[in-house]
Amino acid sequence: MRALPKLLRRRPKARVLIVGGDEVSYGARPDPARYGNRTWKQILIDEVRPQIAAPDWARVHFLGNLSYPHFVALLQCSSVHVYLTYPFVLSWSLLEAMSLGCAIVASDTAPLHEAIQHDETGRLVDFFDTAGLANAISELLDDPATRQRLDRNARAFAQATYDLKRVCLPQQLAWVETLA
Repeated sequence: MRALPKLLRRRPKARVLIVGGDEVSYGARPDPARYGNRTWKQILIDEVRPQIAAPDWARVHFLGNLSYPHFVALLQCSSVHVYLTYPFVLSWSLLEAMSLGCAIVASDTAPLHEAIQHDETGRLVDFFDTAGLANAISELLDDPATRQRLDRNARAFAQATYDLKRVCLPQQLAWVETLA
C-alpha cells in the first residue's frame, strides 16, 4: 500500500488489483487503543489516500477474497505478482503464482528464500523499501524479456520442486513408509 503513490505516478496506465479480505489471516490485529476498530486495510488506505490523486486511486481495485478459479484467472492475466510477507510463511498462493508462470516481486524475507532466488525465479526487495518495491515492479513492466524469463524460471522451479503427483506425494509416501 505504501508503494502505491509512487507506483501509480510512474505507471499512469497500470491497474492495481489487491486480493484478500479485511480480516487478519496471519499476524496480529491492529491495536484498538491506537487504531480504534479500523482494519489494517483501512489504516493503510487512510495513510496513503491523501498522496494519491482521485483518477489514480480509481485504478486501485480491492477484490476481496476470490474463489480459487477466479484467483487463478487473475494470476493468468497479471503482468507482475507482488507477494509480501514479513516473515511468516511461504504460502500456497505464491507457489500457485509461480506454477502459473507469473513474474514475481517478493519481500526479501527468510520464508521466501526457499522459492524465490533474486533475478532467477523472481525479484526480491526489502520488505520496508516502498520505493524499491515500486521500482522493481516498474522495471519488470518495462522489460518484457526479463519478465518472460522470470515467468519461465518460476514455473519450472515450482513444477520441479512442488508438483503434487511427481514430487510431493511420492516424498510423503516414502516418508510414511520409513515410519512403518
